[in-house]
Amino acid sequence: MQVQVKYLQNNRERIFEQIKDNSFVIIHSGAAPFKSADASYPFFVNRNFFYLTGINQEDVTLVIGKLNGVKKELLFIDENDPILVKWVGAKLYKKEASELSGIPESNIMYNSSFNNFMNNYYQSLRYSEGTIENLYLDLEQHNTMFYNTFGLTYANNIQKKFPAIKIENIYNIIIGLRMVKNSDEIEIMKNSINTTKEAIYNVMNHHDELDNEMVAEAYHSFVLHKNAKVESFGSIIAAGKNAATLHYEDNNMPIEKDSLLLMDVGCFTNNYSSDITRTIPVSGKFTTRQKEVYEVVLDCNKKCIEYAKAGMSWLELNNYAKKLLAEGCKKLGLIKEDQELNKYYFHSIGHSLGLDVHDPNIASKGLLEGMVITIEPGLYIPEENIGIRIEDNIVITCDKAINLSKDIIKEVKDIENYMNK
Repeated sequence: MQVQVKYLQNNRERIFEQIKDNSFVIIHSGAAPFKSADASYPFFVNRNFFYLTGINQEDVTLVIGKLNGVKKELLFIDENDPILVKWVGAKLYKKEASELSGIPESNIMYNSSFNNFMNNYYQSLRYSEGTIENLYLDLEQHNTMFYNTFGLTYANNIQKKFPAIKIENIYNIIIGLRMVKNSDEIEIMKNSINTTKEAIYNVMNHHDELDNEMVAEAYHSFVLHKNAKVESFGSIIAAGKNAATLHYEDNNMPIEKDSLLLMDVGCFTNNYSSDITRTIPVSGKFTTRQKEVYEVVLDCNKKCIEYAKAGMSWLELNNYAKKLLAEGCKKLGLIKEDQELNKYYFHSIGHSLGLDVHDPNIASKGLLEGMVITIEPGLYIPEENIGIRIEDNIVITCDKAINLSKDIIKEVKDIENYMNK
């Protein structure tokens, strides 16, 4: 499954409309990070680049120009080396890159010509088409030592060589567009959700064999591999006390038969992700206490899905979830005052979902119609060896949200009936 070329072309058109005249936008697909010796880490395409091109290959550069009001679109790709093709396979040829992106084959050039091509535009009065005054780059930044990207490096080089050119950041403009999903994107995400459902059910089908978290992870991973999918993040397969650690990823500890198993898992379909959490009793039946805590989390999950709608702020949704969980924790005897809730619940109610698992969004815009978000309340009680989270993926509308993962069972009776069929 993939988004239609018309959608990619429309995304680029919307970028063109928002940039100043006499400007270029340059976005690079990224490259696999160096690992050791001649090895690299797996390649993970720049999501903003993919959103505009549909291409999942390293060292490809998109250029969008606006010169005297006229649009110019170009792609720069690697030329295939016949020797390397024998070793690692062929990269995209011009025709294939054109078919994926909708950029005419005549506008696709090789990387070897990129610098000379761009420098001609940077040097004033060289081209009758116009002189570049502004350069938009993808300048996503993180406060992490040694963090670097093509955009940051290229911006630094251009500022040194051509100081008259103004560097602009295109990142927030693209993120603003990515926040709202169209029907194609939602269908692809539903495909990811369906595979995730199958994987969760495969773990439940073998609950009698789950003596270690690694076994549960193996049954989950098998379904992903069978469907030619990969994880959209490091799977969290946590039993008992381990489930009280929010981002537990060791997934290698023994499982007690009377414990709960929390599975926070997802996969990619054409780079669009799912992110689902279900918590199950390994024995096939909840204990009385497990059921009491579970019902508090489930009630919050269902009510937040009903409550969420376009125009609402993230803060309002988070406060609503906290109120529900605080009331539940009082009934469970865990707390006496609302402010004590953070002992057992210490994260937000959800996040945006899309090409990234934690899809970037502009928080000040709140919830927009067409956004896909997660709803994932939880309670974490390590002293009772209990960690419960229930997470669904929903589409925000002006009325009632659409639960894309509604077919993945979460009621106590449904889980117990399924595991004991």
